[in-house]
Order: sequence, then C-alpha cells, then structure tokens
Amino acid sequence: MSPERDLGRLLTGMRPELNPGRYVFATVTGAPPPGLAPVVTVAEDEGLTLVVRREEADTAGLAHDYVAGWITLRVHSALDAVGLTAAVTTALADAGISCNVVAGHHHDHLFVPYERAEEAVTLLQELAGRAG
Repeated sequence: MSPERDLGRLLTGMRPELNPGRYVFATVTGAPPPGLAPVVTVAEDEGLTLVVRREEADTAGLAHDYVAGWITLRVHSALDAVGLTAAVTTALADAGISCNVVAGHHHDHLFVPYERAEEAVTLLQELAGRAG
C-alpha cells in the first residue's frame, strides 16, 4: 500500500490504537544499558533519548519524570504529508492534553500523559468521524 498524502483520508483512516504499557523518556550519555528495548531513540547533544517501557527504565535505574501512553495512528502516512500532525495535536491541545509526536516510516506515534491516553484515543476517533 502506498503512503497517504490527502489530509481528509489521513484523518478518516487514522485508526488510533493505544499500545499496552506505560512509556517513559530517559537519557543516557553512553550506550544504553543492556536489556532495554527502546521504541524510539533520538540522538541529541545532551545524550541519547530513549523511549522505553517504564518497567525497563526502572529496572535499569534510569531517571524519568513523564509517564506516557503510546498511541499509534494506523494510517500509512507519507512523510511529506501536510496537516495530520497539526490536526491531531490541535485536537489534543484543545482538550488540554500534551502530545509528543514521533514519525516512523509508516505511521505516526503519539506519546500522551498515561492517565489521559484513553481520552486522547476517544478524541482522535471523534476527529476521524468529523473528517469523514
């Protein structure tokens, strides 16, 4: 399936899915400790940011202060598509829900406060319905 660029089809087809577990952002300055399976890594001047399951971070003794739910938008979005991130983050911001977005090659991934993750999925489903 080819990636989607049309904003209307991106919104109606996003099918937000809450992944199981709690995820945290942690930073390491060297190699990640053994036993971690990061779902995201970002190299920054300050170190390597890892998004990992909270249990893994706790076991490895990694400091963290933000516990997130991980939502995957199941639509295959093109990396050069315009408007999906803006529409999604605006809908969440209007509800007072923070959102950290990571784009993978096939899907967009949202990290929202864990305690509001189910609410965020519902809001995104409503956004998809309004776009249809």
